Parts: sequence; C-alpha cells; structure tokens
Amino acid sequence: MTRPVTRPAAGRVSGAPGASLIIVSGPSGVGKDTVIAALRRRPDGGTHHYVVTCTTRPPRPYEREGVHYRFLSEARFAALRAAGEFLESNEVHGNWYGTPRTDVRGGLAAGRDVILKIDVQGAAMVKAAVPEALLVFLVPPSMEDLFRRLRSRATESADELDTRQRNAALELARADDYDHVVVNETGQVDRVAARIEAIVAAERAAHPRRRTRV
Repeated sequence: MTRPVTRPAAGRVSGAPGASLIIVSGPSGVGKDTVIAALRRRPDGGTHHYVVTCTTRPPRPYEREGVHYRFLSEARFAALRAAGEFLESNEVHGNWYGTPRTDVRGGLAAGRDVILKIDVQGAAMVKAAVPEALLVFLVPPSMEDLFRRLRSRATESADELDTRQRNAALELARADDYDHVVVNETGQVDRVAARIEAIVAAERAAHPRRRTRV
C-alpha cells in the first residue's frame, strides 16, 4: 500500500544558476542503488550532489547508514514530516520514505546538480512541487529479468516479493511520465551511468541560467 503525503513548499529557495534537480527513479529491483554508485565513480561524479533518502525501513545486510539510506525511527520520521522537512514523503510497502529538503537546497545553492534516487510515487510528488526537475526512469531489459533480480536479493518474504512484483508492473506503466527512459541492461551499469551523466550534462547546457526552486 502506498500513502502519499504532500507538504507545502514553505519558504521556497532558488538554487544557483544552472543547477538542476535530477530524479533517478524506477521500480523496486531495477538497480537504482547500483547505478547511483556507478555514477559516483564516474570522472564527473564528484561534481554532483547526491541526496540520501530517509526511511523507516530496517537496513538490509549490505546497506550502510548515510550511504544507501538514513535509517530513522518511525517517531523521528513522523516529527520531521510534521515539521515540513521533507520535499516529499510517502509510505511504500509499509515503510516511510522521504527526501530531506535541506539537503536538496544545500546542493542547489552550491551550484551543483542534485541527484535524487527515489521511487515512482515520490518522483511524481517532486515533479509536482518542482516542475523544472528532470525525471530519468530506469527500466529492466524485461519483466522476467526484473523478477529475477528481486528474487536474487532474498531480502523479502514470499508475500512481500509478490507485492513488489505486482507493484513493479504498475510502476513500469508510468514510463511516459518521465523525460528520459534508460534501460538498465544486466552487466552494463557503467554504460547506464554514462548515459545518465550525458543527460545531466545536456540539461545543464540547455538551461545555464535556470534557477531551480525548492
């Protein structure tokens, strides 16, 4: 079940000229974390500002605090949400996720392109709040490949896995809502990261004076 929560912009702030807000999104299991990690390793990867999502979900064995997510208690998350500290927040599969507004503003104010790794529901909310945001949608080579990736993670129960597979089919149907669709081919993560980096560079070149407001 997904319960979106929107919050008022509350004191919208403009970023430095040319800085863009880039959303990397896609269904569960498509490889968002892997692609973001590859982006960081790129020659220009260090010039971007990567915002770490907050969540009430417990960490998986391979996940590190402050790298993959910021893991918060439900009470702490609720307090931040009530204070309007999230650019977007929503409940997915029984856990809350939110994008810290201050981190986004800080990156934009420094003149850096801000990259968010975010789910489909959150991406729609950010686009509504920040129309100039650029949306990049990662898709798998096939549904069979996506389901294989989900099963290989072995991080969900059978019921949770079934829910994620059903939701993935619905999320993939949202591809037309995005500015760019990039296929995350198995074993080609560096090529995928290079493609996204080229999209980000083209966006900055096309709008050198634009100020993104969050």
